[in-house]
Amino acid sequence: MKILLFGKNGQVGWELQRSLAPLGELVALSTSSRTLCGDFTNPDGIAETVRTVAPDIIVNAAAYTAVDKAESEIELSRTINATAPGVLAQEARRSGAWLIHYSTDYVFDGSGDRPWLETDSTGPLNVYGKTKLEGEQAILASGCKHLIFRTSWVYAARGSNFAKTMLRLAQERDRLSVIDDQIGAPTGADLLADITAYAVRTALQRPDIGGLYHLAAGGRTSWHGYASFVIDFARQFGLDIHVAPEAIQPVPTSAFPLPAARPKNSRLDTRKLQDVFGLNPPHWQYGITRMLTEILEKQL
Repeated sequence: MKILLFGKNGQVGWELQRSLAPLGELVALSTSSRTLCGDFTNPDGIAETVRTVAPDIIVNAAAYTAVDKAESEIELSRTINATAPGVLAQEARRSGAWLIHYSTDYVFDGSGDRPWLETDSTGPLNVYGKTKLEGEQAILASGCKHLIFRTSWVYAARGSNFAKTMLRLAQERDRLSVIDDQIGAPTGADLLADITAYAVRTALQRPDIGGLYHLAAGGRTSWHGYASFVIDFARQFGLDIHVAPEAIQPVPTSAFPLPAARPKNSRLDTRKLQDVFGLNPPHWQYGITRMLTEILEKQL
């Protein structure tokens, strides 16, 4: 079996290289790949790559994720998040390949206080969410065999992330202000990659289970709760933390005005994933603890 992976150097793409490698021959590409085109600003080149490689599985971990910048780079965001995935879908349909694609909780408007179901009406608040939704729609319209995983608050030990930023600030400042009215579940790129590999194997045996799934860690928290957990863990681990627990101030979203509106309710209901694949995503604290342990052991 041959697998073609786009976006190999991103948080999810990096982990996918590990999880997908045992399944077959893996061709992993980034934007800067030379022999084959992995640049999603060149949809024609992407189509040519698929035809040249002739994969059984196409995995798209590439995306335009600069949420605020997307408000002023609408066409670039659309090309990467919607047009190029649509091209992949058409090529997958033509060749009979499976397409694995990642989407986001930002396709919803963030209203209410219950986790979002796959069947709920969408209503993105920003350009990023709109173009990711357009990508989903292009895949569905193509009729190709597909698995689309909507996820939220993705992090990884590799590269920058919210937890690392909080650790740095907690060592530099006496007080922090962190948003407490956006609710979700921090989800590890390693978890996404491992479940993807399992789902691919399952879908090859049961093609009828293709479709759209919500995939996120269990539980719920706010950015303030997330930050407090990270800083408290680091303090207990022995990191020199300046900010006291009571000095981590909860503030509303309005305290940090940004170009792109954020959904306040980013919770995703994963019951469909659990029922179909027999998987139970672990609580968000489990993955964060593993990541922090890895990071802090290198620092101390």
